[in-house]
Amino acid sequence: MRSIWVFATLVVLANAGILKDSPKVRYDNYSVYQLSIKNKVQLSLINKLSEFSEKYNVWREYDEHSKQVDIMVSPADLKHFQLVLKLYGISSQLSIANVQKLIDDEQVSSRDSGTFGWKQYYELAEIYEWLDNIFSTYPDVTEEFSIGKSYEGRDIRGIKISHGSNKPGIFIESNIHAREWITSASATWFINELLTSQKEEVRKLADSYDWYIIPVFNVDGFEYSHRSNRLWRKTRQPHATSTCIGVDGNRNFNSHFMENNGASSNPCSETFAGEVPWSEPETKALSDYLTTIKDKFSVYLSFHSYGQWLLSPYGHTADEFPENYEDLLQIGDAFSSAIKNLAYSTDYVHGSTASVLYVASGSSVDWVFNELDKKVGFTIEFRDKGKFGFVLPPAQILANCEELMAGMVALIEKTNNLGYI
Repeated sequence: MRSIWVFATLVVLANAGILKDSPKVRYDNYSVYQLSIKNKVQLSLINKLSEFSEKYNVWREYDEHSKQVDIMVSPADLKHFQLVLKLYGISSQLSIANVQKLIDDEQVSSRDSGTFGWKQYYELAEIYEWLDNIFSTYPDVTEEFSIGKSYEGRDIRGIKISHGSNKPGIFIESNIHAREWITSASATWFINELLTSQKEEVRKLADSYDWYIIPVFNVDGFEYSHRSNRLWRKTRQPHATSTCIGVDGNRNFNSHFMENNGASSNPCSETFAGEVPWSEPETKALSDYLTTIKDKFSVYLSFHSYGQWLLSPYGHTADEFPENYEDLLQIGDAFSSAIKNLAYSTDYVHGSTASVLYVASGSSVDWVFNELDKKVGFTIEFRDKGKFGFVLPPAQILANCEELMAGMVALIEKTNNLGYI
């Protein structure tokens, strides 16, 4: 009885902000290894280790394309980890020696002199303040919308950019996973370009479509990743049956929920789907809002990191493909080719989530595709391939944004040419 009271008290204190200034989680000498997986026994072992997220945190899950896993290991468990790898014959390569050093370097990035820019990462309040300035500066073509409130009571805000009425709509959801800061940075840059760029191809994007963009969807988790734990991924709603907090929002939608081991039932797992679909107020709010405007948009995009992937449905199975899969592949080829042709020569792999990456059920993109019948939906996994992982240096923000714009121009053009818009 006492433990329940203590747990409830902690929840109340956290929601009241009393625990807000608790010390940040540090990752001194935590290391990230890239593992080469050769068989199902090895993969099963890594999946079991990943359930102990405090010790072994999977950054990038196994995929059929690379047959690799990126996993972060605590220094206290490193010797045991290396012994296990040796016993199971798993080859590894150190990719990040000290995660905390990357985090520290990220925090000391140069600030734009008093103005919002894209040389650093910003907290939620700063992003919302920037949005307010956008609304006041461009009142004729922008409109604020809110899909609702998070578990901790924060507004989940979005922006609509429209240069006319009844134009085809494109919806972008960003930062559903809290630690993926490059996503909201890229989303705010993209908003700014739609409003300010004079490049012909960007003006065509801005003027031809209505854009609905949520720069930070997982607002509670995002705030927590800035204030307490840089590598926090999930939402922040507690569970009655576990001390572990939060749900993977991108496994919580009511589309093939929990099918084919595409999510975890363990509340402590990073891919915990929740006990039921839409258990999180954030995902329920988004699904309700999308349903009300389902006739106003044709394309749905979800911004993520990392790995450099463009992923289409299905996520729940690699044995079936959508009827328009060949068209989705054409769109993906246009996207990846446009990015490859830039000076950075960055490689993006495209295909269905389950066939080229891994089975992931209950995602937002799959729900929109399957339940709202929007036949063009993609998850974009931004830079990089593991050198920095989730802690992508601020110096790479603009390069990532340039790649996003090149890819978006090509993606929308091909989608339009194929008759989906």
